[in-house]
Amino acid sequence: MSREEFAQTERNQVRRIAKRGKYDKDTIFGILDESFLCHISFCLNEQPFTIPTLFARVDDAIYIHGSHISRMLKTLAEGVQLCLTVTLVDGLVLARSAFHHSINYRSAVIFGTGKLVESEAEKNLALKAISDNILPERWEDCREPNSKELKVTTVIKIEIENASAKIREGMPIDDDSDLDLPVWAGILPIKKIFGQPIPDENLSPEIQIPEYFPNNK
Repeated sequence: MSREEFAQTERNQVRRIAKRGKYDKDTIFGILDESFLCHISFCLNEQPFTIPTLFARVDDAIYIHGSHISRMLKTLAEGVQLCLTVTLVDGLVLARSAFHHSINYRSAVIFGTGKLVESEAEKNLALKAISDNILPERWEDCREPNSKELKVTTVIKIEIENASAKIREGMPIDDDSDLDLPVWAGILPIKKIFGQPIPDENLSPEIQIPEYFPNNK
């Protein structure tokens, strides 16, 4: 695997517990690819905003989409600086003292600017990538967007200019003086799972649950 790294700058350097910082693309892209929800921060008329949105990574870029009247997408299309974050929570870290409780997590912080995607071909590529990132094989199983739908959909491409990751893993770090306290300590893992599919009330009973659903494999 490639160990290519993003340069450490004033913008992306991890300062608090710097040893947890990671700058290689393998780690950062791995975190991005394990999620389909990000938060994008930007400023509009000196007012900061942070908006959650679906996304997908394609090589060194991230695609997002939404309504053509979206204030966020209109602003990002102007090329403003933005910060995109993704956080995966892996477990609760339960210490003997309240002070040392924590969570195990993997987070990625991305810096870049947005560019409006205008070609219909790239729009379709981006929308398929987002669909595949949420549920692989779904794009091939449903009707693709038509020209009218594409016209009212804005797609923004965010070239990743700089990035960093921060990871906390392992057991609680209690004070030596607390180690003999009669309190359970350790990790309570957190896993993402899918529930049983709930069919639409108008769905024909002849249509079976797709084999590509996570719990149907």
